[in-house]
Amino acid sequence: MIVQRILKNTKWELLCYFLLTGSLTAVAFYIGTNTGVIVVSDPWVWIYDMAGIVVLALIIGYIAGRRIQGKIDHLHLNMLQVAKGNLSVRMPETADQTFNGLYQEFNNMIDAMEKKMQLLQQLGEQEVIEKEQATEKAVLEERRRLARDLHDTVSQQLFAIHMAASSLPKVLEVNEAQAETVLNQLIQMSNTAQKQMRALIAQLRPMELVGKSLAEALDQWFPDYCRQNGLKGIKDMDIQGDMSEAKEHQLFLIIQEAMANIVKHAGAGMVSLSLREGPRQVVLSISDDGQGFSSTYQKQGSYGLTTMKERAEKLGGNAEIISKPGAGTTIRVHIPKFEEGKGGSRE
Repeated sequence: MIVQRILKNTKWELLCYFLLTGSLTAVAFYIGTNTGVIVVSDPWVWIYDMAGIVVLALIIGYIAGRRIQGKIDHLHLNMLQVAKGNLSVRMPETADQTFNGLYQEFNNMIDAMEKKMQLLQQLGEQEVIEKEQATEKAVLEERRRLARDLHDTVSQQLFAIHMAASSLPKVLEVNEAQAETVLNQLIQMSNTAQKQMRALIAQLRPMELVGKSLAEALDQWFPDYCRQNGLKGIKDMDIQGDMSEAKEHQLFLIIQEAMANIVKHAGAGMVSLSLREGPRQVVLSISDDGQGFSSTYQKQGSYGLTTMKERAEKLGGNAEIISKPGAGTTIRVHIPKFEEGKGGSRE
C-alpha cells in the first residue's frame, strides 16, 4: 500500500527509476567482475564503485524528480487559483519544451475562459439592470397602493383622534366619567395610528443603495443592522470605487441575505465583514461565531445559501460556504473583474 502511494507521486516514481537504473548498473558490474570481463584488483574498489553508483543514481534521481515535480506543483497551484475564481494567473515561459507547450495551452485555456466569463458577467449585469427596471415599476405600483392604504387607515384614525380631542373639553365640563372614556379612546386610537404608520414607513423605506456607493451604504446599514439584532459587528473594507452598479447591487444583496441567515439560524454574537477589491477580482468574506452546520445541511442547501450562490454566478463568480457544527460559518465570494476593452485577454 505504501509503495503504491509513493509510486503515484511523479517525483518518487522518477527517483525509483534512477535507483533501479543504478542497481542494474551495479549488478552488471558485479557480473562483469565474476566472469572476468571486468578486472578489479582490490575488492574494496568494487564495493566503493557499487555504493557510488547507487548513491549517485539516488542524488540525480532526487534532483530531477524535484525539478519536474516543482513544475507540476506550480501548474496545480494555479489551477486551484482558477477554481476559486482568480482568472488572472498565467504560467511563465520555460526552457523545457514539454512543459512550455503545456503551460501555453493552460494560458490559452484561461484566456478563453476569461472571455467567456466576461461575456457571462455582462449578460448577468444586463439581466440585473432589466430586473431592476421591472422592480422599479412594481415599486411605483406598490407605493400607489400604500398611499391608498395610508388614506384609508392612518388618515381616518387621525381624523377620529382630532374629532375626539376637539369634543373632549366640552365632555369634560358636562360629564367627567364620559371624558375619561373619550380620553382612553384617544390613547387607543393614537397607538393604533402609530402602529399603522410604522408598518407603512417600513414598506415605503427606499433601497439602501439608492444614491449611494456600496461603501457608503454599508457604512450606514451594517452597524445599524448589527445593533438592532444584538450582534457585535467588525467591518474591514478596501474598495477602489470603480465597480459597476450591477456588481455593487448583487454584493449588497448577498450581504443582506448572509446577515439575515446569521440572525435567523446561527445564534451568533459576533459577525465579521470583509470586502476587498483588487485589480482583477473582488473578494467578500462574512464570518460568524455561531453554531454552524454540517456538510449534509450544506449539500442539501437552503433558499438563502442557494440565492447567494446564484447571485455570485450571475457575475461569473462563485460563493463558497465553509461551516462545521459549533465552529461558526464563513461565506466567501469571489467576483472576477475584467479590464475594459480587452475582452478578457492579456496584452
